[in-house]
Order: sequence, then structure tokens, then C-alpha cells
Amino acid sequence: MLRSESRASSADAFREALFSLTRQPSITAIGYMVVIPNRVPDAFAAISYPARCRMLVLLVETARSVNAIAGQFQMSRPAVSQHLRILLDSGLVTEERHGRERRYHLVPEHLGAVRNWIRYDERFWDDHLKRLGKHLTTRDE
Repeated sequence: MLRSESRASSADAFREALFSLTRQPSITAIGYMVVIPNRVPDAFAAISYPARCRMLVLLVETARSVNAIAGQFQMSRPAVSQHLRILLDSGLVTEERHGRERRYHLVPEHLGAVRNWIRYDERFWDDHLKRLGKHLTTRDE
């Protein structure tokens, strides 16, 4: 069996395994990334991958092209484009075309759910740590 035939059959086996595990015929495998269409955009899922977080940090400074972003990572340009597509689908970035070039802009307003969760988490831990500190000081006295 040729190497390309082996890859094709292993990709087919991977797709069949995904279908049997999820019972959802609409799942598509792209390399190691699984794409499920018709899902509600989720900022948490979009930022769950470290490279996408780094891409957002790059976009805080200024809008950038795919090539400018890809130059900051040790991954292929198509892989960077796939990550940018996830960020675009989640609404965290917008895409603006200038001729053949696509420039991506950060949309910080769509990080509101993440910001709210972090605020809640900070209040939760601040409260619990203050209570622990009070408990420890009263116990020592």
C-alpha cells in the first residue's frame, strides 16, 4: 500500500470512529481539528487553544494579515488560517479584504463573557481567601 493510500484509509477510519462515537453525521475532521457546523459561537472554545490566545494578543496592537500572523508561529500558513477561521466564527475577530490580502481585527467587545467569568472568579477567590485569612489569624490568637 502506498503512503498516500495509507493516509487516506486512516483518515477514513478516523472519520468513521468520530461518527460512531458522536452519532453525529455532520462532524468533519480537518487534520487534528474537528469542525462541527451549526454550533453557537463560543468565545471560551475559541480561546481554549494557546496559539489562538497568542493570535488575539498580536491583534490587540494592530490589524494584521495572515502572513504577518503566521510569521510569529512555528506552524504552516494553512494551520494559522484554520485558527483564524475559528476566531472569526466565534466573532472575536473580523476580516477585512484589501485586494488579495485579508487583514484581521480584534473585536474586544465579544470577549464580554470571558471578562464576566474572570470577574466572578476573582470575586469568588478574593472572598474565600479573605475568609481563610481571617480564620487563620483568629486561630493563631
